[in-house]
Amino acid sequence: MHQLNRRTVVRGGAALGAGALLAAGQASPWTWSPAASVPGAGTGADPRTTWDPECDEIVAELARRGRIPEVNALLRSWTQNGQPLPAGLPADLRDFLTRARRPPAWTDPGKLAAATAFNAKRGTYLGALYGFASGMMSTVIPHEARAVYYSWGGAAMKDRISKTAKLGYDIGTSNAYQSTGEMTVTCIKTRLAHSGVRALLPKSPYWAASAEQKLPISQADMMVTWHSLPTTVMRLLKVWQVPVDDAESAGFLHSWQLAGHYLGIRDEYLPATWAAARAQAKQMLDPVLAPTPEGIKLADMLLNLGHELDLSLLSRGVLGALTRFMLGDTIADWLRIPREPVWTPLLETSWGPFIAVREGLLEIGTPPAIYWTFDEILRQFVLLYMSELRLPINIAIPTQNNPHYR
Repeated sequence: MHQLNRRTVVRGGAALGAGALLAAGQASPWTWSPAASVPGAGTGADPRTTWDPECDEIVAELARRGRIPEVNALLRSWTQNGQPLPAGLPADLRDFLTRARRPPAWTDPGKLAAATAFNAKRGTYLGALYGFASGMMSTVIPHEARAVYYSWGGAAMKDRISKTAKLGYDIGTSNAYQSTGEMTVTCIKTRLAHSGVRALLPKSPYWAASAEQKLPISQADMMVTWHSLPTTVMRLLKVWQVPVDDAESAGFLHSWQLAGHYLGIRDEYLPATWAAARAQAKQMLDPVLAPTPEGIKLADMLLNLGHELDLSLLSRGVLGALTRFMLGDTIADWLRIPREPVWTPLLETSWGPFIAVREGLLEIGTPPAIYWTFDEILRQFVLLYMSELRLPINIAIPTQNNPHYR
């Protein structure tokens, strides 16, 4: 086993923020080759100038005909992957959903079984990482932060968090992509919602004044968000030196490749391997990270979430210290999160040995009280992450932007 110490544990978190110092926001040529994608081929089109035209056209037409409220009501009962589509849907939408829900030819049931094993072993870590590391990273992805803040999601953050939690929960279930699972439907409903945002957000003068895009949520934006989830999770698990079986690691990646496909990311942009994902993230994720006024406000809302849900251990100070620990000093400073005098050094010195003890790599190391506290933090993160799933969550096509920014 490699030596676990403060330098090794903190190094990965700092790296997540360091790439953003490299000309954040500046345009650079699109050089990632589709040969490294799941299909191994593609057009090579720049994803920053590509959206989701088929879905966007259908949603725009539904809006023109005034049928989005009706469609939202009909789709509310459609939850399971193998469930028949609701009766009464417009023909063009029904045809699109029929095509969109078909598994791609490259679906691998064996890899999905390995993903189930991975999720069963790492579920506690994943709940914390999806719910917070990826969530806080979204606040320093400028396009995403602005799109969330000025769309309906910015006015209903708990609702938006619940929908994000559902995505992470559904992909972790043992039947995620089976007929009785819900991940395929969750992704496709999210795809429809994205098209609704593309139709509405350009009408917001606030978004238009702050954004340099003609339309939000491009293929590149979706890829950046994708990397904030599985790529970031795997980065941190490696930094924490959590042992991951190679087959289970490949299965975890495959489950997210499928998620990207169903979310409307073109297959030619989905990395085929973790090496390809890391290379793509260096071009797509790391250089774009930067603070925005909107992102700072969203981060402030997220830091208050533990208090709002009355999970006493997840105070604002603990959540801030965890942000600094997981994502590095640069990002924490951007978000105006102070360095906690107790929690920050405790995490830096004791988290590595705690993980080693938890994984059975060390017999002695972390003092029992600290071990219990860290384990309780992980447990409460899962509670925080799952608490929004108590009631049925409906992902719908939005019908308005943030009403506070008309």
